[in-house]
Amino acid sequence: MTIQSLEYFSTLVQQDDSIPLFEAALAIAQDAEPNLDLAASQAEVDTLAVKLKQRLPDDASTLQKLRMLNHYFYNELGFSGNVNDYYNPDNSYLHRVIDTRRGIPISLAVLYMELAQQIDLDVQGISFPGHFLMKLAVQSGQVVLDPFNGASLSREELEERVEPYIMQQDFPDDFQLTAYLDAASPRDILVRMLRNLKTLFMQQERWQRLLEVQERLLILLPHEIAERRDRGIAYLHLECPLAALQDLEAYVKHRPYAMDTAELRAQFPKLRDDISRLN
Repeated sequence: MTIQSLEYFSTLVQQDDSIPLFEAALAIAQDAEPNLDLAASQAEVDTLAVKLKQRLPDDASTLQKLRMLNHYFYNELGFSGNVNDYYNPDNSYLHRVIDTRRGIPISLAVLYMELAQQIDLDVQGISFPGHFLMKLAVQSGQVVLDPFNGASLSREELEERVEPYIMQQDFPDDFQLTAYLDAASPRDILVRMLRNLKTLFMQQERWQRLLEVQERLLILLPHEIAERRDRGIAYLHLECPLAALQDLEAYVKHRPYAMDTAELRAQFPKLRDDISRLN
């Protein structure tokens, strides 16, 4: 991670109504590869889009475009879910997904939506519980797609997928599946991509990588105090006592009665001692 890459990311995500999703998502990979050529990856996807456009008749309908895109993306290009190495961070870095043709639902969806946009298909992401989805409005309603394989999902399949995430075993009388099918904003999608990486790096105790993720999350969610706490935890493990203390004190001040406040506050004397020794 470099200051320049964070500044670049920050400029991309300033305005909610104009975030270039693919470019911002691609930029996340600069944490893994600071010298990554973003323009080259964008050009590669643009080339794929040109080849797709050349196959479409000028009067292609929405459904014709969708069928052609699905066939092109999954059958010809060979994109699919990385079932054999699902928890590899590379599945969240778009340049690696382009190279390997393997990813997780959200990274595959971002690539799919970029190609869709270039053939004038308004495919939108859905922050569905547990498994990111996509949707497209058609004349008869809407098509909901699984980014893993492009399969169209029925209402029954969607209800089956959402069932583990609702509290009761039976669907409540006022259950509305549509509440789970709202379009995700570019900011929402970027946050979900970064939180996927955050979970991995926390589990693997890769604190420098976690710090890089937290810096981007705080650009996207500057007022989310829990993200500042987690940046402080990364600093704590990286033995940066001043930065850790500043973040953790800010969290404790805003959440004095949170369940983790006492545990975090117990770190403060040692952090202050470490700061004194460094000075």
